Amino acid sequence: MQILLASAYFCLNLCLRRGEGVDDCEMNESTTTLAAENVLRLNLGWLDYVLVAIYFVFVLGIGFIARSQISTSLDFFLSGRRLPAWVTGLAFISANLGAIEIMGMAANGAEVGLSTMHYYWIGAVPAMLFLGVVMMPFYYGSKVRSVPEFMRRRFGPGAHLVNAISFALAQVLIAGVNLFLLATVINALLGWPRWLSLIVAAVVVLSYITLGGLSAAIYNEVLQFFVILAALIPLTVFGLIRVGGWNGLKDKVIDTLSDGKVTASTHDQLTTWPGQALSGFDSPVWSVIGIVFGLGFVLSFGYWTTNFVEVQRAMASNSMSAARRSPIIATFPKMFIPFVIIVPGMIAAAAIGDMIRLKSTGKGDITYNDAMLLMIRDILPNGLLGVAVAGLMASFMAGMAANISAFNTVFSYDIWQDYVVKDRPDGYYIAVGRVATVAAAILAIFTALIAAGYSNLMDYLQTLFGFFNAPLFATFILGMFWKRMTSTAGWVGLVSGTLSAVFVFVLGEAGVLNLPGQGVPFIAASAAFVVDIIVSVAVTMVTTPKPVAELAGLVYSETPREVFQDPDGAGKAWYYRPVPLASVALALTVILNIVFH
Repeated sequence: MQILLASAYFCLNLCLRRGEGVDDCEMNESTTTLAAENVLRLNLGWLDYVLVAIYFVFVLGIGFIARSQISTSLDFFLSGRRLPAWVTGLAFISANLGAIEIMGMAANGAEVGLSTMHYYWIGAVPAMLFLGVVMMPFYYGSKVRSVPEFMRRRFGPGAHLVNAISFALAQVLIAGVNLFLLATVINALLGWPRWLSLIVAAVVVLSYITLGGLSAAIYNEVLQFFVILAALIPLTVFGLIRVGGWNGLKDKVIDTLSDGKVTASTHDQLTTWPGQALSGFDSPVWSVIGIVFGLGFVLSFGYWTTNFVEVQRAMASNSMSAARRSPIIATFPKMFIPFVIIVPGMIAAAAIGDMIRLKSTGKGDITYNDAMLLMIRDILPNGLLGVAVAGLMASFMAGMAANISAFNTVFSYDIWQDYVVKDRPDGYYIAVGRVATVAAAILAIFTALIAAGYSNLMDYLQTLFGFFNAPLFATFILGMFWKRMTSTAGWVGLVSGTLSAVFVFVLGEAGVLNLPGQGVPFIAASAAFVVDIIVSVAVTMVTTPKPVAELAGLVYSETPREVFQDPDGAGKAWYYRPVPLASVALALTVILNIVFH
């Protein structure tokens, strides 16, 4: 019980406090926590605009090239399962390397320093390795086309329909977040109207996904991965030069103050463990427990192991071995990317006057969310500004494209084909997928208005997590490792978990629950997880389970061990085999934790 309380308390303190509510969501009003436009405005030269234009030409060109490879619905929705592991691995990481991560983690780096590394080394890598080693054999081996389809085979149509609808809704809402952030940042940096930024971004993403399906999305995500690095690496290098290298940065780090109190000391910001500045615990022991169990299990595994946006990339691989290696390959850039996201945030807090004033007084015209944008404004010369803007656009569009490509697959296969129009020719469902892509992009423009009502978008995302991911994770884990769980328990547990999260959210909105930070969203997620487990167990006790013979490949204990073996990896080097490769990734993560402890 103490461990669960520690986990809960940690998650209550993960991010910034939620801002005051707004009266409306008009796009011409600034409801984000970015600084005023004139503070962040960039003076781009013609070379910068040329670089941005070249980037868009490549993005659309990839869509046209990918179109020529589409002949079946499997080609459109899962790239024909023919992509190599290194491509799907980079797409796996790029789909997650969105604007929220780049701007949010840089903000945390500026405020609390190196303990933000836990979002990667504890809150991502272990779950990604678990997905590759343990769960991908079930996903890929069963030849399902989506995570909801896996739910149908394990639990039947009830759980399948609930999961498909909730997932599709979540993707449209999250795509709106990426669109809204893009519009806001481009408005602040370049002065473009928000409505224009929304439409341009939506049209570009819509064009290449409609043309080339998942292949276009994946190859663009690989391109976007390198474009993002091309922006972040020079930013980090120039920033370190400005502060006198790593030792100079350490000398310039100052205490973080809020309301006259030190919330992150210099020592806390230069170490990762025990991470008290991040967790909010006074006790170092409970801080470690909170980080490991709160972030490392409740939040991390719930996202990485069941989120079809990520899993879809691995499922597009050309073999079981490649599918398992995709998330494992992705862990290598994932463990090092924080050095070009979090460190720039720390540099901004040590070298840029506006940010130094915010840290030392807790007041100012800017917020921690502006850390990355301030670095771009003050550190990079013309020419590299264009690369940086292209990198930001790439991060926004990678996130949105991942959401929309996952949406069109689930809508076409798991909703339209299974419940609306069955047994039509393959070309019909490709057309449905393209129409779904257009509809999702248009809907994302409107769901961006919802995101506009949140001054801290992490609150919004954690609320969505409580509604959709937490109950799904509970159902997945219970159903995958407990063969007795019944089909009825699958859908009843999902619905009960989601409704409990909605109930907690309503209590928070009504003021009955008044918790700091992301207290209400995490309580909602916890309630969804616990209620789902309890209801699923209770319903299972009074309903009939599926015959054991039908559970092979769906339940761990009933799946032949051969499924977890890779015939293609026999006799090949260790880096072609999932388990040795995962072992190296895990060892490197442990080493990073030790070196920066």
